[in-house]
This record gives sequence, structure tokens and C-alpha cells, in this order.
Amino acid sequence: MIRKLTVLLALAFLALPGSAFAQAGYFGDAGNSFVQNVGPGQVNWQTMKLRVTGSGAPNPNAPNIAVARLGAERAAKADAFRNALESVQGVQVSAESTVQDFMLQSDTIKTRVEGTLRGFSVVDRKYFNDGGVEIVIEVTLTGDIAAALFGDQAFAAAPGADNMAAAQAQGPVYTGLIIDASGLGSKPAMSPRIIDERGAEVYGTGVASREFALDLGVVGYARDAEKAKVNDRVSDNALVIKAIKTDGPAGTNLVISNADAEMIRNVTQNLSFLSKCRVMIVL
Repeated sequence: MIRKLTVLLALAFLALPGSAFAQAGYFGDAGNSFVQNVGPGQVNWQTMKLRVTGSGAPNPNAPNIAVARLGAERAAKADAFRNALESVQGVQVSAESTVQDFMLQSDTIKTRVEGTLRGFSVVDRKYFNDGGVEIVIEVTLTGDIAAALFGDQAFAAAPGADNMAAAQAQGPVYTGLIIDASGLGSKPAMSPRIIDERGAEVYGTGVASREFALDLGVVGYARDAEKAKVNDRVSDNALVIKAIKTDGPAGTNLVISNADAEMIRNVTQNLSFLSKCRVMIVL
């Protein structure tokens, strides 16, 4: 008993100050980012990052202070991984499927997603006076996770020099596309589709380049159209179009008018920025 108390008291004296872990503060000043609670974590749909916490308690039977602290941090990391796995499974990939659906359908996808999650980054730590540890971890939904989920799904070819030359020859020159879906109750997804009133795709994986989709995400999400206009993703002269309704079981696909759809299709240079995933959706 004396040794247990000694370890705990020593840990209390060695406790280091940490940042507050209020859920709303994980992303600091989120600004115009669209942050969604998913399970025990949060997804920032502008940066395409998932953050969760993990907590660990010290073993009072540890032989010394250092071992007790390491044990608590190891437990916190294990807890964070479990929370990350729970959260990522709830992420919407398309209007029809979540990450969990993909993982249940394929052991290969399950293994790749879990393996990527284990490579999480610890972005913050908090040490408590009782020797407990709480950490915040971050996982990127683009890159390896997106590659595992999208698999061999068809993407458009990356824009070439011919497309760029044609874009410069025609105007107006737009640098990106903003779909304003505010007030429609739409939800974010890793691979949403923009369609016209006939159901024909205007933007999605059939238009986006695989290279850019895996690197940036198919789209980015924001909360305010005016602030979205100055986002680096769409540069400084984005075409803004108002969505008229949602589509699909999860409400992640967006419908725009036939007239707006034709305007996008008829401007040659749009092929370039759409292929580069320079698209944002305002929710």
C-alpha cells in the first residue's frame, strides 16, 4: 500500500500541464471548416482529418514512476485507437455506404483501414495529477484510407496540357466550383456526387482525377459561401451554384438545375479544375 501511494504521489508531482480537451476545441478556431461529430470523434471535412481522444490510467503496482507513466500512455493510445476505429466506421463514403459497410464487405479493406489507423499521429497530451494520461490523435481520411475505400473505382484521367491550353483560350476563367447546399439538410461524405435534374453526373469520381481525389479528397466542405470563395482549394474566382435539393439515401448527393449543369459542362476550362478536385460544398 505504501509503495502504491508513493508511486501515485510522485506521479502527481511530475504531472505536466496540458491543453483543455473540450470537444469543440479540437480544431482550435475551426473558422469556416465543417466539423462533424462521428461516434466518439470529430471529422473536419475541410482538412479531411479525424480526431479522437484516448484515456489511460496508471498501474499502482508499477515498479517505478517511469513505468507507471508509460503504462498509462500506452493504455491511452489503445483507447484512442478503439475510438478512432469506431468513429471511422461511421464516416459516410457515398450516399449509399459508410466505411463500416466497406470493411464488412472486404477483409482486405478492413485490414488496410485498421493498419492505417494504427499509424495515427498524437497531436496533444494531457497529464493528470492522479497519473492518468489523455491524448488526442489525428488520422487523415485522404491518402491510404481513401485508396483502400475507392479501390479500383473508375476516376477521370488527370488534366493534360491540351485541356490547359483550351482553358486559357476560353473565358470566363473559373478557378473552382462552390456548390451552396445551405438549408437543404445535406450531409458530408468522402465521395458525393453532383447531378443534374435528370440524374446525370456533373461532378464526382467520374470527373475527378484519382491522383487529386486521394490527395485532397473529392470535395471539401465549408459553412459559409463567402468564406469558401477565398479558400485555397477553389482559389479566387470560383463559380458559385445553388443546389436545389439532396439526393441519395444519406442525402449526400446534390442536385443542381439543368441550366447550371449545362453551363458547367459547356465551359471547357471547367474540366481542368474539376479534375483537380477544386470543389467545395457549403452546408
